[in-house]
Amino acid sequence: MKKNNLKKEKAVVLFSGGLDSTTCLYWALSKGYDCVALNISYGQKHIKEIACAKNICAKLGVKMQSLNLNLPWLEGATSLVGKNKVLPKASLKEIHNKNRLPSTYVPGRNLLFIALAASFADSIGATAIIAGPNAIDYSGYPDCRPQFYTPLAKAVKEGTSGALTGKKIKILTPLLKLSKAQIAKLGAKLKVPFSLTWTCYKGGAKPCGKCDACLLRAQGFKEAGILDK
Repeated sequence: MKKNNLKKEKAVVLFSGGLDSTTCLYWALSKGYDCVALNISYGQKHIKEIACAKNICAKLGVKMQSLNLNLPWLEGATSLVGKNKVLPKASLKEIHNKNRLPSTYVPGRNLLFIALAASFADSIGATAIIAGPNAIDYSGYPDCRPQFYTPLAKAVKEGTSGALTGKKIKILTPLLKLSKAQIAKLGAKLKVPFSLTWTCYKGGAKPCGKCDACLLRAQGFKEAGILDK
């Protein structure tokens, strides 16, 4: 029998250690990608998720590239970074109001993350960037919508070496049009270890159960009829 010597496509997975990015990583592996995880720290309060990311990558045998960003202008611009703003207690009604810009919005975060992932992918010959934005059950962030990722995907294709070599980098967002319940179901199907992921914005010993991220996660698992464990 002849051996299949075809190399797997390499992919950079933007990986925080949260439910969505972990589901994306498991999805990418199920699709046969040779994955490298890119974990980016930007001073977030929930820095505990980084330890979760390392643990999950170790479990999977996936290499994780860590990157620390020092963005001093985020202090005071978002409640996720620094001490100038307190994380708000939210309600599901507020969260699903897509006309509000919550204090947890981090200016330009996903724009920066995709740009950094594109540089990394271009450097290692990866043909895909896999990210976990969600435009259905989210907190109203403008950089979680399809109209943000569509032109961005074109910019990455045209602004990296593949524009000349033909080996273009694509952006894949498998969760973009899924509800949290659908994400939970997909994660269960892919055997994602939910207990190893971290979602809470506060990053304490246990999830606070009151922030946007906690409420959306709880709602998703409840609607999916799946235990979060």
